[in-house]
Amino acid sequence: MLSRIKVLPLAAESLGVRSMCTFVETPSLRLLLDAGVSLAPNRFGLPPHPQEFGAIIRARNKITEFSEKADVVTISHYHFDHHTPSFEDWLCNWTDAETACQVYEGKTVLAKSPLVDVNASQRRRGWIFEKTGGKHARKLEYADGKIFQFGDTKLKFSEPVFHGLQNTPLGWIIMIAVEYQTEKLLFASDVQGPMYNDTMQQILNDHPQLLIISGPPTYLEGIYVNDQQIRQGLKNLETLAENIPVTIIDHHLLRSTRWRESAEDILESARKAGNKAVTAAEYLDRDNKLLEANRKQLYEEDPPSREFEKWSKLPQVKRRKIKPPI
Repeated sequence: MLSRIKVLPLAAESLGVRSMCTFVETPSLRLLLDAGVSLAPNRFGLPPHPQEFGAIIRARNKITEFSEKADVVTISHYHFDHHTPSFEDWLCNWTDAETACQVYEGKTVLAKSPLVDVNASQRRRGWIFEKTGGKHARKLEYADGKIFQFGDTKLKFSEPVFHGLQNTPLGWIIMIAVEYQTEKLLFASDVQGPMYNDTMQQILNDHPQLLIISGPPTYLEGIYVNDQQIRQGLKNLETLAENIPVTIIDHHLLRSTRWRESAEDILESARKAGNKAVTAAEYLDRDNKLLEANRKQLYEEDPPSREFEKWSKLPQVKRRKIKPPI
């Protein structure tokens, strides 16, 4: 366990939203990793349940609270669950024109380059961020492959690695290592297992004592990702959990109610090695709160109000501009 590097997950699937936002503090740096949060606009043919909107409001408040404390904010890539956009959207991202200003104003922002190793969507989003939320930053610097020193704290950014599979159309991300003296945390956001073996080896070579990582998207198995790719991601994650003292596994993997069944070998291998493999909620000694994965059940057990049902029937473009009646 780390003693000088303090780690506080703020938002994650195990906490009811799509995110990996984490606050990290060392004796010389306060750091906000991937300050974004989202909801799936449609899952099981249903929009987000009112309980999910409650969760994203709480997450946004947490992110705003801890952004005020942070010296540095990072962006591993430009998906909206990993950075805060500046447009109005009350359906998926719970943002308006002021939200990104609240998060990034006066901060040093260290971000994935939108110019190198980037797909068309993230190139556009990165350009938009530079012109909107990024303009509020004290300093915006692209961090791919760079090292930054803040007192005795070192931030080491990887060269871009695949967002899951090799040559995936989803593009690339950058991983972030936080080092203080002999302690090291590695934040590997959307590597999805990783499903790419070279990314797994890169993580092992970094020798972190604590790893924060996205598991493979088992909820997409047989739809967008084949069985072999999912198995590879789970196997690589098992290897990591067996070799790293503490692994926080969350994000894509926890979009399925059967995530623990999928992760059974991972959790057992970590236990046998004397290591810990936990979700973000479990790291905080909380119960997992998988709202998206249980969306259908939420609608059955906690039916929304008539006003909410009326709102939910509006076209999606209108729902983005009107806050839901929750």
